[in-house]
Amino acid sequence: MRAVNAWLTVAVAAIGLALLAAGCTPKPESAQPDSGDEQPFLTIATGGASGPYDLIGGALAKVYHNQLGYKTAVRSSDGSVENVHLLESDKADVAFAMSDVASFALGGLESFQASGPAVHVKSIAGLYLNYVQIVTLKDRDIRSVYDLKGKRVGVGAPNSGVEVNARMILNEHGIAYKDIRPEYLSYAEAIEQLKNNAIDAAFVTSGLPNSAVLDLQATHDVAIVPILPEDIEKLTKRFAFFEKAQLPPGIYQNDKAVPTVAIRNILLVRSGMGDEQVYRLTKTFFENLDALQAAHEAAKQIDRQTAGKELVVPLHPGAAKYYAELARPQGQTP
Repeated sequence: MRAVNAWLTVAVAAIGLALLAAGCTPKPESAQPDSGDEQPFLTIATGGASGPYDLIGGALAKVYHNQLGYKTAVRSSDGSVENVHLLESDKADVAFAMSDVASFALGGLESFQASGPAVHVKSIAGLYLNYVQIVTLKDRDIRSVYDLKGKRVGVGAPNSGVEVNARMILNEHGIAYKDIRPEYLSYAEAIEQLKNNAIDAAFVTSGLPNSAVLDLQATHDVAIVPILPEDIEKLTKRFAFFEKAQLPPGIYQNDKAVPTVAIRNILLVRSGMGDEQVYRLTKTFFENLDALQAAHEAAKQIDRQTAGKELVVPLHPGAAKYYAELARPQGQTP
């Protein structure tokens, strides 16, 4: 009988320890804590390989790991549309997106008509400009957007911000997808298809320079299709997120500046993350801009003085706290 009692005591103790251990196991990355909780895991949604999102996002993941001790993961994606959906479904914590996509997400428009308005996203910072770069080869004789009619055109990966603004720009020129042969390709895929003569042109909307385009010009004569000034006027008047812009001379193989439009990128965060955690993420982001700039030249455009202003997505309270401190005269307390 003593042996049986002893065995029962050991068994109960073992079960108790197992239950205790289960209760102390850290949450997996896919399980997010309630609002206000600190979490040890951060998943950063970026974009396709060779793009600025992916390069800057990878550098940011290292910063958050080294400076704040988070376990970080970079999740490559097709871009802005997918990134918003990842935030909404708690599959990412921080994400890069273009302002046009973020604006449509809040309104439940364009690619978000089926899913409805995004309600779980906030901003951390405005970033750099994404320039609309319509890339072709000189022997294709494409001199304006209107010349894309009837051509094979890379319009961006599915669920990407590139594809969203490619559609808008084509529509403003009276060109629907039925008027071209659209190919849904990432930066790298589009450039490879241009090399192989499988497409005639590609929308490559990104920060400058785009490494895939640089790779193309190493072996081919590249041409950038301009957007005419009168069409730029129409685009900027109709859509507040478009800005007049130019690709500077020599950025690729262009002797002169190429007129185009640009869209500001935003760093987004899940709205349910705690204020203090987002405050630390924002502060650490700006205190390590040099690491992000080393990852991609586009990050040199990020300005902490203006990063919290005129964003299409409201700031997270934690990020707002950082900008309020930044605006406060040195030495002054709240």
